Amino acid sequence: MNLVFEALSHTVRRKIVKVLKQGPKSAGDLAELFDLTKPTMSAHFAKLKKAELVRTTRQGNTILYHLNASVLETALSDLLDFKQGGSND
Repeated sequence: MNLVFEALSHTVRRKIVKVLKQGPKSAGDLAELFDLTKPTMSAHFAKLKKAELVRTTRQGNTILYHLNASVLETALSDLLDFKQGGSND
């Protein structure tokens, strides 16, 4: 769960997740949304992949990023459970 929240701690990665909620996007399409270098975008993609928030597929030379909503839902559920448990202490 820590990897998920660490990945979501940056505004760029949160925006990527938000865009991917509407469907898969290529790395190039996502990169066009930001004024960042390719290495910086690659680092953001790697952080999201490490947290398993996104998965990739390849179509020819194009890498498509897909949101892994189940990981996000699990992390949010765990957070709510933690919050509820903490308020009863």
